[in-house]
Amino acid sequence: MTDWTSGYVADIGYTYGYYPELNPKRVKLAFLNAGLVAPEFGTACELGFGQGMSANIHAAASVCSWHGTDFNPAQAGFAQELASLSGANAHLFDESFADFANRDLPEFDYIGLHGIWSWISDENRAVIVDFIRKKLKVGGVLYISYNTLPGWGTFAPMRHLMTEHAEVVGADGVGIVSRIDGALDFTEKLLATNPLFARANPLVNEKITQIKGQNRHYLAHEYFNRDWHPMHFGTMAKWLEPAKLTYACSAHYLDYVEAINLTPEQQAFLKDIHDPMFKQTVRDFMVNQQFRREYWVKGARGLTPLDQAQGLREQRFLMTAHRPDVSLKVTGALGEATLTEAIYAPVLDLMADHKVRSMAQIEQTIKNAGITFAQLIQTVLVLCGNGTFSAVQDEAITQKAKKQTDKLNTHLMLKARSSNDITFLASPVTGGGITVGRFPQLFVLALQQGKKKPDEWAAFVEQILAAQGQKIVKDGKPLETAEEQLAELTTQANDFATKQLPILKALQIA
Repeated sequence: MTDWTSGYVADIGYTYGYYPELNPKRVKLAFLNAGLVAPEFGTACELGFGQGMSANIHAAASVCSWHGTDFNPAQAGFAQELASLSGANAHLFDESFADFANRDLPEFDYIGLHGIWSWISDENRAVIVDFIRKKLKVGGVLYISYNTLPGWGTFAPMRHLMTEHAEVVGADGVGIVSRIDGALDFTEKLLATNPLFARANPLVNEKITQIKGQNRHYLAHEYFNRDWHPMHFGTMAKWLEPAKLTYACSAHYLDYVEAINLTPEQQAFLKDIHDPMFKQTVRDFMVNQQFRREYWVKGARGLTPLDQAQGLREQRFLMTAHRPDVSLKVTGALGEATLTEAIYAPVLDLMADHKVRSMAQIEQTIKNAGITFAQLIQTVLVLCGNGTFSAVQDEAITQKAKKQTDKLNTHLMLKARSSNDITFLASPVTGGGITVGRFPQLFVLALQQGKKKPDEWAAFVEQILAAQGQKIVKDGKPLETAEEQLAELTTQANDFATKQLPILKALQIA
């Protein structure tokens, strides 16, 4: 019998995650910063979409035609359900990469793969590269992320040991979760004997402790597939050569801020390396890179400095955080750094009303603060990189997408009545998703049903919980009485009204 899973974990579903880097809307700012021409996106594709949250959010929140596949039929079924309910132009399948590649498909402006590259065989990688070669338009963009060497070099032997235990020692029929727990327990006992490997690699114990606290569905797909291949950047470049792709830039905006990632000595060392590809390899050693998020382009075209500056000034942004909660701390490869208040505070204060402004409007308003345009660009990149700001799409697209996002969000909020599996909603303003927890989703649902005050939202949610016998856990303990539950929900509803509701209104979610 043919193994349709190709060694990929299929007996447990992937998490309902959303990955903002897959949003084509993010490409423009990254390319402008790199001095490159970015295409307009009319057709897009996601390979290995998991539960399809990102694909559906991006399809619903845009006017793009989306295609995609995930080999797991249960996951594809859920993704198809979301697409049908939103009415978005999304065509999602449960086919292998090879079968999907043989479909009659359009050419794409954008193809995205998040993480999947590290978990598949060389045979499937070759299929994907050939698909990109044939189906990515000239000028089109590939987003790809993958586990990277040298960062995974230390832990790779431990991952191999855990998967060997799960396959050889784990009991048949007990399920992948039990086998994962058994492998982790065995690994901890092994490390307790203080093997020479652990002494030579002291961070291994810390990594195992971190893994033990993670979602088992995530761990199954992240570590326990048959194929697990971290890759050097240079090796990735060789894989993508037949598809005529050129490395464009990082898709992780914080990578652009050298001061939080590299020491002055490292920055000076890199400046003396003139080959841009080799420079990336050397940089990975400097930051001990474990995971790369990249944009590649089929036919890189440079912008003149004038066009670059004009394009940056035309970019529009919205603040998606509550101003008093914004920290002037940011974390890079060097650890936590403090942002310069004299530069960041004027920008944050201006955008605290959650109104959309272009970079030119921001620049004009804060011109007396002594902030240069270069400093403003870096400020916006950092704030977009840490989720404080989001880029905004054209109003005409927002108006067309809103009917789709309304339908999708209502369906997701109805699901939140019974569980907290899905913690994202779609915005027609940004073309992407935003984190919204279970109770805030239900507060928005209460608003939709005509309940206008926080105490009404709290009562609405308490009734939903009571009907299912669900209890809120606070400080590690369940709240036992209806009065305690209602009091806690009222507190959360008032907090939501002050902090999150204005943002959701600006995003046209509420």
